[in-house]
Amino acid sequence: MNNVKLLKKLILTSLLMFAFAFALVPLYDVFCDITGLNGKPNMEQAKVSANSDVSRSVRVTFITHAQAGAPFKVKAKRYSVDVSPGEMERIEFIAQNLSSSDKIMQAVPSVAPGRAAKYLHKVSCFCFNQQPLTSKGSADLPLLFYLDETLPNDIHEVTLSYTIYDITADVKGKVASNSNSDGELTNENSI
Repeated sequence: MNNVKLLKKLILTSLLMFAFAFALVPLYDVFCDITGLNGKPNMEQAKVSANSDVSRSVRVTFITHAQAGAPFKVKAKRYSVDVSPGEMERIEFIAQNLSSSDKIMQAVPSVAPGRAAKYLHKVSCFCFNQQPLTSKGSADLPLLFYLDETLPNDIHEVTLSYTIYDITADVKGKVASNSNSDGELTNENSI
């Protein structure tokens, strides 16, 4: 009798654990919305703003950090800027490959507070594309953005953070899988 009772408890516990794991993603999104952590900006290219609210000023700060082991140093030439909502702003980042081989990096943005993410519009961003860097090479990477005029009045500072990843192995793996036995690239979509 005790074994049947124990089995029922174990099955119930397993089902509850599965339900909790399934609910973690939406719970995480709610947590991020409440705390302002891990703002997910729109990764589509925005249209140029025609209006601006010059009566307000919002400080936008830029932070970059490389994934552990990624041989890159990326830094904004200006740590922060004060912009009026709707005003277009251009920021230059400098990226350096610290390794002795050619590498490909990908930047993934995040915005804090999280609720400001939907008001930050990137017209041009180095995060839209993979960035190849030669051995010990560097590149100037532009960001052209604006804050939407409907940005809530209680937001006075926005932080745009980029995590930099080394995706060289992933890209080279895709190239290798798309090549024929002679090492020539093939088109997967060819008829």
